[in-house]
Amino acid sequence: MQDEPTPVELTKAVADFLRNDIAPQITGHHAFKLRVAINVLDVVTRQLTLEEGSDAAELARLTRLLGNEGSLMELNRALAEGIAAGKLDLQTPGLAAHLWQTTMDKLAVDQPNYASYKRELARDKGA
Repeated sequence: MQDEPTPVELTKAVADFLRNDIAPQITGHHAFKLRVAINVLDVVTRQLTLEEGSDAAELARLTRLLGNEGSLMELNRALAEGIAAGKLDLQTPGLAAHLWQTTMDKLAVDQPNYASYKRELARDKGA
């Protein structure tokens, strides 16, 4: 176990420093590049925060869905091959729910402010 600060704390601190202390002083193309870099740090922070839980849940869903064990990469490959071969489709029990949850988990990292993601998240919480 590493001492503090954690990788999440470090990436968040750098993003906050760039956003709050440096960005107001930068203009033009460099400001755009800085916003891109800040966004990358924000994505990495969310990925570090959410990845372990979402990957474990995805692996469990794939294991149930496919009926065999393997790494997340192996099972995702098997899923894609099963869909491509026509062995799995949206009529396959659990597939649509798995694809939906996997998409929502990916959006939580990549685009948490995406309007459609927020709408569906609110709908899921209301259900």
